[in-house]
Amino acid sequence: MDYLESLGVRAKKASEILAHLDPASKNLGLRAAADALNRNSKEIIEANKLDIENAVNKGVKPSLIDRLRLTPERIASMAEGMLQVSELKDPVGETLETIIRPNGLHIDKVAVPMGVVGIIYESRPNVTADAFALCFKSGNATILRGGSDAINSNKAIVNYMREALEKEKLPNDVLLIITDTSRETAKEFMKLNQYVDLLFPRGGAGLIQTVVESATVPVIETGVGNCHIYVDESADIKMAVDIIDNAKTQRLGVCNAAESLVINRAIAKEVIPAIYERLSAKDIEMRGAEDVREIVPDVVAATEEDYAREYLGPYISVKIVDNINHAIEHINQFSTHHSEAIITENKENAEKFLDEIDSACVYWNASTRFTDGYEFGFGSEIGISTQKLHARGPMGLKALTSYKYQIRGNGQIRS
Repeated sequence: MDYLESLGVRAKKASEILAHLDPASKNLGLRAAADALNRNSKEIIEANKLDIENAVNKGVKPSLIDRLRLTPERIASMAEGMLQVSELKDPVGETLETIIRPNGLHIDKVAVPMGVVGIIYESRPNVTADAFALCFKSGNATILRGGSDAINSNKAIVNYMREALEKEKLPNDVLLIITDTSRETAKEFMKLNQYVDLLFPRGGAGLIQTVVESATVPVIETGVGNCHIYVDESADIKMAVDIIDNAKTQRLGVCNAAESLVINRAIAKEVIPAIYERLSAKDIEMRGAEDVREIVPDVVAATEEDYAREYLGPYISVKIVDNINHAIEHINQFSTHHSEAIITENKENAEKFLDEIDSACVYWNASTRFTDGYEFGFGSEIGISTQKLHARGPMGLKALTSYKYQIRGNGQIRS
């Protein structure tokens, strides 16, 4: 039995136990794991320092190093996310629908775990804790395959959480990590259909495309975010600038950061200089076409590729449009179907935007940074789905369950 198959066997056996674990025991495990992260925060940070040092030596850009970095506050937030998940309603066993047939058959549609969930991800050690919490609560075993850039951090987090489960006499093989970070092993993992029921890629466009094209395990596409903010002609300019500042600069290397601005021509001469002043003070480079540069000459000339890019860095594209119809057309053309926002005081335009933009999350007068499981009240998220099957947007507990039909009869036979 090879390395990956042995992990698959262990995870499958553990998932069969976990699927029937009562909610109180699952909540106990989550609280124990959260406590383990807090108690071992210093040790986890020491492991993380090795990853940070390696990233710096490789010349990784600062925004991506920020995604990798762990601090006491970030570890505490990871632990708090687990505690929040422990307080959420357990989705397993919930009756989703009941049908009574004319022949007397009683049919219940009941939520059940997926089984074994695989996660392939890059750079962000917090995913290790978030993924475990949601999978464990929803009755799923988890096999994690993080990138080589975060291997020391991920191993430390997993080891402390597994120890916590073992101390509570809970099956710790519900959480396994692939320590071989080679691409060959990752591609083998993507084809582990016998043991893995669902696979999530979390990372950049290259990783997601590789998994979608190579996997035979069912895949949920997550994460690539060319997120747009459209400033309508009736927008409150101060609100627009504040929202754009938050959406772009709070954290550069996240998928719900704004990457593209669309500005109504009627307000462009007022709002673009105000946006430029705020963003340039924070070292954000704006890129736009000639009509944008006529308003602010220091804006860098944009190419067509700029309108489609997820920068994950200190850049943002700007497009001027004539009306809301052109804005919607432009956004739907270049969007990755993640998160888009309209800033407007016009309710009719807002409702049109909310209705016609084809993205998982569409906002009116709010930052795209709210596309997050924690902010949606899910405790945390397994990922943000940008596809339409079987879940969309931030994926919490319910998105990690399937269902089965339980049919009760009293002797019915089909004629």
